Amino acid sequence: MNQDETLTRGLKNRHVQLIAIGGAIGTGLFLGAGKSIHLAGPSILFAYTITGIILFFIMRALGEILLSNLEYHSFVDFVRDYLGDLTAFVTGWTYWFCWISITMADLTAIGLYTQYWFPEAPQWMPGLIAIVILLIMNLATVKLFGEMEFWFALIKILAILALIAVGIYMIVKGFSTDAGPSSFSNLWEHGGMFPNGMHGFLLSFQMVVFAFVGIELVGLTAGETEDPEKVLPKAINNIPVRIFIFYIGALLVIISIYPWNAVIPSESPFVQVFLAAGIAAASGIVNFVVLTSAASACNSAIFSTSRMVFSLAKDHYAPVPFSKLNARKVPSNALYFSIVVILIAVFLNYVMPEGVFTLITSISTVCFIFIWGVIVISHLRYRQTRPELARVNKFKLPLYPFSNYLILTFLAFVLVVLGLADDTRVALLVTPVWFILLVAFYYLRNKKIQSVN
Repeated sequence: MNQDETLTRGLKNRHVQLIAIGGAIGTGLFLGAGKSIHLAGPSILFAYTITGIILFFIMRALGEILLSNLEYHSFVDFVRDYLGDLTAFVTGWTYWFCWISITMADLTAIGLYTQYWFPEAPQWMPGLIAIVILLIMNLATVKLFGEMEFWFALIKILAILALIAVGIYMIVKGFSTDAGPSSFSNLWEHGGMFPNGMHGFLLSFQMVVFAFVGIELVGLTAGETEDPEKVLPKAINNIPVRIFIFYIGALLVIISIYPWNAVIPSESPFVQVFLAAGIAAASGIVNFVVLTSAASACNSAIFSTSRMVFSLAKDHYAPVPFSKLNARKVPSNALYFSIVVILIAVFLNYVMPEGVFTLITSISTVCFIFIWGVIVISHLRYRQTRPELARVNKFKLPLYPFSNYLILTFLAFVLVVLGLADDTRVALLVTPVWFILLVAFYYLRNKKIQSVN
């Protein structure tokens, strides 16, 4: 590859730190928290703690591999090194598909959230406007992408910190809501920590795991980060603190103010808390935060899908024109391709039944579990085959190899949990079709290459 076709390192420390936080705070926290609290009760705190620890180990494994060779710019690079050409091909296109399907959900969400203020606006229009704006921004420079994500993430962080501050004040003052006084005793006084037993606790992992998808995005920024040896370890090591504050801290406050059985599953518990505090504009404030959260997810998706297609093209897994960069060192052809597919997906979402849309996003969750598993298996192979690199690496995965097998056991457990619910069980049966198609396409591609040669 010509030196001119190399991604620029335009992301600064503050960009990467906020991208890391943004990746760890999904729209699932703002919208899905009500449903997950209703399923598990206060034990949802344990579900987030367990999942957070596992995701931290996954990120440490990812960080160690990326810093073992600064020529790695994406998952595809090290997966090909350690697990072979076929696995790299399948992993790259699967990760691309993961983000394409998540963008479908978030662009639709942008349309719905905008209708809160403009009920007469057609649902497709806000999503289209958003994607045009994000495309223009992403075509400029990688630094501008980082700047957008910095401010998007900052809005989410400030909203959660405000919720925690308001909530603690209400608890200390013993503020009474329509469900009774605010108190930490609400955590155990309404049926204990596991009011719905182990069944409700286990089912909650579906929503909890989905809330974390995208946390690995910080690893994809490695090729465009200034001083990655300093910045990436700092971003990854801060993940546990962020999970504790932004997830566990927020949910702890919510359940202390409103007992788990008083939280309305179909509504955002954030709105309930702000309304209880007498903030009349609560719905509008949370709607704005969730809107920016959806825009943030779309921004991340556009970035990650374009970089993945660029990387695939560089390795001849995708058409060569997708490996070209524009004058600002942005993979514009890959960006256009992803945008076109995203727009088709949004169109299909409007014309196809809702059940198909739910199925696609469920398949995306299963595919993310595959991606995380591949990262951990690649790390195992790296430690086994390159011990000399591991010896000098200053950013090692703790508790190797126990942590690797712990992660893989947890991911297998989540797949079993997905099989317990009707709406996700179908995804487990359909997802293998995606992998079969990719494998078939890989061999057809190789056959075509061999016939040309």
